[in-house]
Amino acid sequence: MDPTMAIIVVVLGVLVIIAISVVSGCFFVVEQAQVVMVERLGRFARTARAGLNTKIPLIERKSGRLSLRVQQLNVKVETKTSDNVFVDIVVSVQFHVAEGKEFEAYYRLTNPEQQITAHVFDAVRSQVPTMTLDHVFEKKSDIEEAVSNGLRSKLNDFGYAIDGSPVTDVAPDEKVRAAMNEINAASRLREAAEQQGEAVKIKTVKAAEAEKESKKLQGEGIAAERIAIAEGIASSVAALLSIKEGGVSPEEAMRTLILTQYFDTLRSIGAQSRATTVFLPHSPGGMADLSRQIAEAIMVCNQVPGPAGGAHEPHALSGPGSVPPTAPARAA
Repeated sequence: MDPTMAIIVVVLGVLVIIAISVVSGCFFVVEQAQVVMVERLGRFARTARAGLNTKIPLIERKSGRLSLRVQQLNVKVETKTSDNVFVDIVVSVQFHVAEGKEFEAYYRLTNPEQQITAHVFDAVRSQVPTMTLDHVFEKKSDIEEAVSNGLRSKLNDFGYAIDGSPVTDVAPDEKVRAAMNEINAASRLREAAEQQGEAVKIKTVKAAEAEKESKKLQGEGIAAERIAIAEGIASSVAALLSIKEGGVSPEEAMRTLILTQYFDTLRSIGAQSRATTVFLPHSPGGMADLSRQIAEAIMVCNQVPGPAGGAHEPHALSGPGSVPPTAPARAA
C-alpha cells in the first residue's frame, strides 16, 4: 500500500474514533429518583432529570449526582438530665432534598450528614438537660419536636427538607437501669404484700363476724334451754306437791328432783366414751348436804334487800303450800 494512503487511513480512523467519542459524550442517562448537576465551562448550567439527556461535548460536563430519596441518619447523643443522670439518646433524622432546591443542596453543603449531626447535638443537649430521666422516657415526643423544629429552621435554606426525627432509643447507664428495675420490683412486692394483707384482714373480719353470729345464736340457744329446763323443773315440783296423799313437803320434793337430775347427769356422762367426769358425793348423806346448801342459799336470798329498799318476798320453801318457779331453776 502506498505510504500516503496508509497515513490517510490512520488519520481517518483517528477522526472516526474522535467523532464517536464526541457523539457518545453528548448523551447520558439519569436514573430514577436522581438528578445530575450539569456545569458549562465550570459554571452551573442546569439540573438533568431522570431519563436520556444531552450535553455539549467539551463545553458541558456532569458535576455530580444527588439522590432524591428519603434518607435516614442515626445520631447518638450523650447528654445529662436535670437529675444528673447521663443517658445516650439515639435520634433517627429522616430527610430528603427539597424539590427545586437541588442547587443549594449540592453546592452549599459540603457534608450534609455532618451538618445534620451538629444540629441534632445542639437541639438534644438544649432540651434534655431541662428534663428528668422519667420525663425523658415519657416525653420523647418533646425531644423529637425540638430536634425537628431546629433542623427545619436551619436546613431549609440549604435545600433539605426534614421529614421527622423520632427518638429511637434512650439508654441510661447500666447501674441506673439496674436501680430502676430494683425500684420497680420493690414497688411490685409492696403492692403484693398490701394485697395479701388486705385479703388476710377480710378473712379475719369475716371469721370474727361469723364467730359473733355463732356466739349470739349459741347464747340464744342456751337461754332457751335454761328457760325450758326451769319450766320443766317448775312443772315437776308442782306435780310432786300436788300429791296430797303422800304428804310431800316442798323440801322433800326439791330433794327428790335434785337426786333425779343428779342420776340423769351420771347416766349422760357414762354414755360418752371420752368424757371427763367430775364425781360429786352421791351417798344419801351427801345428797342431804347438797339439799341443805341449796336451802340455805334460798334463805340468804330472801334476806337480801330488794330494789326498792325492802326485803324480797319470802319463798314458799319457808312454809308448805307452793314452790317458787325460780328457786328450782337455780338449784338445777
